[in-house]
Amino acid sequence: MGKVVGYARVSTTEQNVDLQVDALEAAGAVRVFVEHASGATRDRPELRRCLDHLDPGDTLACWRIDRLGRSVADLVSIVNDLAGRGVEFRSLTEGIDTLTPGGELVFTIMAAIAQMERRLIQERTLAGLQAARARGRVGGRPRALTEGQVAEARRMRDEGRSVAEIAGLFRVARSTLAGYLTPTTVG
Repeated sequence: MGKVVGYARVSTTEQNVDLQVDALEAAGAVRVFVEHASGATRDRPELRRCLDHLDPGDTLACWRIDRLGRSVADLVSIVNDLAGRGVEFRSLTEGIDTLTPGGELVFTIMAAIAQMERRLIQERTLAGLQAARARGRVGGRPRALTEGQVAEARRMRDEGRSVAEIAGLFRVARSTLAGYLTPTTVG
């Protein structure tokens, strides 16, 4: 059996991480990586170091599952990646341990819930976009130039003015103006 490696996280440097570290060490962690970052942030360098430190046969332990993942989907992704590398996962507070059949079952249920959550979000997003389109609203960035301004810009270009000069007059980037002046083909 491999080593137990702990990961502890608090959102700010003012919060105390001692409770988590003590619990992880009591559970046999030979090393504990401590992160001072919000769970919502993607940039968690200590988590990256921790994950890189794990070898096949090791166990990653955390005090509670919300310390590891930003969301259920993020947690499932991390634990599935660990499983693919031959690393087990244990959450002390929830009693989830992928070494046991019960822990594996709980985690499988969490993965199914995360997948359902992603699909429901996709469905709601599509339904919202369709409802907005039905009311005549179109998503995306507002147009930088009106149709009248585009016609004026084309006239100026046909008179020999440069794109840079015209863009300056309309206070838009040259690339923005070029997008309006370039004929689009449909088909």
